[in-house]
Amino acid sequence: MIRAIVTDIEGTTSDIAFVKNVLFPYARAAMDSFVLAQRADPSIAAILADVAEIEENPEMAVADIIQTLIRWIDEDKKITPLKTLQGHIWAHGYRTGDFTGHIYDDAAAALRAWHAAGIQLYVYSSGSIFAQKLLFGHSDAGDLTPLFSGYFDTTTGGKRETESYAKIATVIGLPANEILFLSDIIEELDAARAAGMQTTALNRDGLITNANGHTVVTDFSDIQLNQRAA
Repeated sequence: MIRAIVTDIEGTTSDIAFVKNVLFPYARAAMDSFVLAQRADPSIAAILADVAEIEENPEMAVADIIQTLIRWIDEDKKITPLKTLQGHIWAHGYRTGDFTGHIYDDAAAALRAWHAAGIQLYVYSSGSIFAQKLLFGHSDAGDLTPLFSGYFDTTTGGKRETESYAKIATVIGLPANEILFLSDIIEELDAARAAGMQTTALNRDGLITNANGHTVVTDFSDIQLNQRAA
């Protein structure tokens, strides 16, 4: 029996285009001015120090750090300090109404129904926990954060690593086989299955041609909580 569901965001609850065409460009365009204006803030200074440490250059100039962050955006790097800083920049955009977080109608309806049925809901995304809460808190469907029991990001581990899902199951406090993981990335689903979780692939764009034995649906309305992969 499924007692908890862990969902990816990009390509699963939300359109990839929203992240690629709205969030990433917004953060990229604002990176320079935001960092220069906020670099004295202790939380931002700590992020900049993390970038310098990753680049193995503790004396790295702020201008070089900014260019590194922009390069990471262009290369779609899943690096924790970048994701954290993007979250701070997006917070401004959400607060000022520059955009709202895209959520598919079917995802919002299913999440509400599952929560009402007593199923614990969690998010696991490469975006920071802060950014995850912003998206669901300022979504097209309203504030969805009350539906979730917790959030996970790359501080837990890589999304294609089995150990990450084992850690998530431990934090949730349920046997892994009572947890369903939803994603549009087969390698992530493989890792979750290896940790003992049940899995379902979201094939919204029809590009998944080999699901590697995972249950496949086109949207949340097709998810059967008692259905196992072949």
